[in-house]
Amino acid sequence: MQLMEEKIAHLERVLDDLSGVVADQAVEIAILTRQVALLMQRERERVADGGGGVILGDERPPHY
Repeated sequence: MQLMEEKIAHLERVLDDLSGVVADQAVEIAILTRQVALLMQRERERVADGGGGVILGDERPPHY
């Protein structure tokens, strides 16, 4: 009987730990989702404004 109680106590602790991990991940996912939405909005605005791409290094602009 004591062995079963120990196993149940262990499982309850593991369940609590996992619940905490899931809660933390939910918060992080919400933050990342918001950041992606903001980046997508910025990109839509950039495209709508006719903003060209960024020229990096020695790249020549497309009109050359």
